[in-house]
Amino acid sequence: MKSFIEYSPECEFPIQNLPYGIFSTANDPKKRIGVAIGDKILDLSAISDFFTGPLLASKQHVFHQDSLNEFMSLGRPSWIEARQTLQSLLSIENGTLQQADIRSKAFVSQEKATMHLPARIGDYTDFYSSIHHATNVGIMFRDKDNALMPNWKYLPVGYHGRASSVVVSGTSIRRPRGQTLPVEGATPVYGPCRLMDFELEVAFFVGGPPTDLGDTLSASRARDHIFGLVTMNDWSARDIQKWEYVPLGPFTAKNLGTTISPWVVTLEALEPFAVPNMTQDPQPFPYLRHRDSCSYDIKLEVDIKGPTGVVTTVTRSNYKYMYWTMQQQLAHHTVTGCNINPGDLMASGTISGETSDSYGSLLELCWKGTQPVPMNDGSTRKFLQDGDEVCIRGFCEGDGYRIGFGQCTGKLLPVKPE
Repeated sequence: MKSFIEYSPECEFPIQNLPYGIFSTANDPKKRIGVAIGDKILDLSAISDFFTGPLLASKQHVFHQDSLNEFMSLGRPSWIEARQTLQSLLSIENGTLQQADIRSKAFVSQEKATMHLPARIGDYTDFYSSIHHATNVGIMFRDKDNALMPNWKYLPVGYHGRASSVVVSGTSIRRPRGQTLPVEGATPVYGPCRLMDFELEVAFFVGGPPTDLGDTLSASRARDHIFGLVTMNDWSARDIQKWEYVPLGPFTAKNLGTTISPWVVTLEALEPFAVPNMTQDPQPFPYLRHRDSCSYDIKLEVDIKGPTGVVTTVTRSNYKYMYWTMQQQLAHHTVTGCNINPGDLMASGTISGETSDSYGSLLELCWKGTQPVPMNDGSTRKFLQDGDEVCIRGFCEGDGYRIGFGQCTGKLLPVKPE
């Protein structure tokens, strides 16, 4: 495929990608749905009349919304029809959008756009599905022989997060205050978090019609309820987390902010990069079994730009290291009859690889503070410092093209004065 929009082979948004997002501009502050192509955004509200296929001809109004929720609710056949329409319209052989009057209204420079959250997120769940990350944490806080908890290989462990504090890339995060226990056995103290961390994650948006309370989805049926993926940084206050974690798990250490990339990459765009799912032993229960691949060769990187402005790539990992797949996560989420809705966000948990340079958090990279991470400006990091900007990137590499998510960035600001 070749588009009439020109871009380099390194561009993250070729015609093979076409991720969805919500944007506005200074000239038109209304939030609207766009598709990234090259360095441009195709405004779908400006070309909604061209979605004339059998499924979308009567649904053109979804492209005039200020979120992706209604479009997400239509289901996979409609998503596929929309993608085929867009690839046809953007093809170099199709002159429709190349007409000067249409082109001037339909395209916006990404540099002139402000990106917003892609969807109204009703609920947010974070899983714990990378076996290397779970093993590392278990070794650090228990021992090598009992690294994984007894339930870990039987079900996708997760917790319900806070949807209200999910923010789009570019939003700054404040260092939080909370209770911590600096010395074991002593009295806890209240004050600013001392051990701020990032977590390298990938999340998916739920799509398709909402399910009813009491309904379940098996893993083999869950794929049709996965709209697309974003990269994510689950900011974590490690010292607050350690004190409050027992007995119910993550709470205020995780609700301070969660950053996602602005562009949602669809499963259809990722299909050429599917890899075999990780071998699971023991075999999961029947409701968690599926034969199709739901694992992808998505290269993941994390940069830290310190107050000096110097950038250091601190880790390189890959989405293929996931033990539990998205389909299994969604199936287990609904196994008790929990209903799901379009726009719900479900995250992978920290993604760590097999080697120490592929760990997905500073907790692992500095091995609980014992091995400082060298930075390119001569400084080191055990945990994040005020002024550090964390940037997560994800991309797949094809034959002469790249599928990317755009940047997922956030700067850590000092604690807010009381």
